Amino acid sequence: MTYNKKLTLPAMFYNSVEKYANKTSIVFTGEENYTYAEMGEEVERIAEMLLELGIGSGDKVAILSANMPNWGKAFFAISLIGAVAVPILPDFHSKEIHSILEHSGSKALFVSEGLYASVSEKTADMLECMILVERFALIPKETPASHLHLLASSVPVNKKDFVPVDVDEEDLASIIYTSGTTGNSKGVMLTHKNLTWTARQSRTLQKIEEDDRFLSMLPLSHTLENTVGFLLPMMYGASVHYLRKPPVPSVLLPALKTVKPTIMLSVPLIIEKVYRSKIQPTFEKNGLMRFLSTFAPTRILLHKVAAKKLMETFGGCVHFFGIGGAKLDTTVERFLKEGGFPYAIGYGLTETAPLLAGAVGKNTRVGSTGIAMEGVTLRIADPDPKTGEGEIQAKGENVMKGYYKAPGITKEVFTEDGWFRTGDRGVFIKNKLYVKGRIKTMIVGASGENIYPEEIESVINKMRFVLESLVVEKKGKLVAMIHLNMEEVEENLKNMKLEAKQYISVKSDEILQEIMKKVNLEVNKFSRINQVILQPIPFERTPTRKIKRFLYA
Repeated sequence: MTYNKKLTLPAMFYNSVEKYANKTSIVFTGEENYTYAEMGEEVERIAEMLLELGIGSGDKVAILSANMPNWGKAFFAISLIGAVAVPILPDFHSKEIHSILEHSGSKALFVSEGLYASVSEKTADMLECMILVERFALIPKETPASHLHLLASSVPVNKKDFVPVDVDEEDLASIIYTSGTTGNSKGVMLTHKNLTWTARQSRTLQKIEEDDRFLSMLPLSHTLENTVGFLLPMMYGASVHYLRKPPVPSVLLPALKTVKPTIMLSVPLIIEKVYRSKIQPTFEKNGLMRFLSTFAPTRILLHKVAAKKLMETFGGCVHFFGIGGAKLDTTVERFLKEGGFPYAIGYGLTETAPLLAGAVGKNTRVGSTGIAMEGVTLRIADPDPKTGEGEIQAKGENVMKGYYKAPGITKEVFTEDGWFRTGDRGVFIKNKLYVKGRIKTMIVGASGENIYPEEIESVINKMRFVLESLVVEKKGKLVAMIHLNMEEVEENLKNMKLEAKQYISVKSDEILQEIMKKVNLEVNKFSRINQVILQPIPFERTPTRKIKRFLYA
């Protein structure tokens, strides 16, 4: 069923509350049923509470919280009074939190118990009020974290018939501060139409039904989870289930058995870790398995068996496993494709709320992000005559209003004829989009060749013992920084009856040199690595799990 109402969050909210009144809405895993009708009543109560606290139309209200049903209730309540939501990624440093609240001019903050300590006294003084998101209780100034559990369960409100603010489609709904790999954080202004239109159009890539069960793993303050993992299911009456703790295996595995999700969203890092820690070692545990993995027919058979076990691990009901936020390793994607696992690839940016293109079902091709989402137009600007590669530019109702308080930077990211510059370089092959990498990270070779670090990293990352890598240019040379998978190394050493520490200290250079040799046989001449360096600890990442490249350049 297509959503044809006014493209605003309040209109979408009330349509769903009425149409799916008795269906399960947003709950913790294993929790008793909580209907759309119940959610509607509570959201209105929270909206009344905000009005009584002096928050009104156009005011900025931040949300700093771990994922939970109350996150979504707060988000909808903010929209019903015409205020602007400012979601903050939970992994942001306290200084970044202060900067965002100051820059956005937020008057109020919904904060969860676990993140309350990230709000400094100086930050609290800027705000007119803070609300504990777990119980929607007002937090008095200078309340110690140890006393949060003593707060009243809710702010009392005068009982009256709530009337939502009549917002327009082009009104500002949310400001999302990005945490880029280049170190620049900007406030992306998304309108009501940006968000609801993208949620509606996402269904053209994947149909959502009332009985679908979403299991949430990504932070709600991330645009992919906010639009596709929250607004989309809410628009079409599906249920969303949240974890009470971070999605480590001991928490996630029981939840998968309980919820038996039909739809999940992930960033590449999550599925890549599963592949490298659980699946790849089974293909390399002995000579016979390694030999069988080199031939397509037997490799595909092994992939199908492993993918079936993976499906059982995920509860056995998943029919859509969406992956976005960064480029998926080609080895991992080939496993998913050949194994018949129902994965999908999404491409977009925070600035496009976020989806621009998607590869689902039969449209998936290893390395491709598929076709433009219905209603979105993509073009390749100034394509290279030889390769066809150029900057990916976009037009559509999902393109942001601009960067908050930054008209100069906003002007830079739009062409004179109104196209949004994504900053990504790509090419169309048989009408399917292939994203090559960020233009800012592209390295120009000695003879003018375009070298994409991400492509070299994808080759390195499929090598045995490699967990993650980063390719940078230093003094005109390509240098690969490699973080080894110590668990796999240690397991291998047990079979060799050697001590891991001894082996690493003596043989690490030998491992790296062997990796470099194999990688250079697979990449083109101008992309060959000149030097490899052991990265002893994991790379520092953004809250959306991308490596902070600027720290290692």
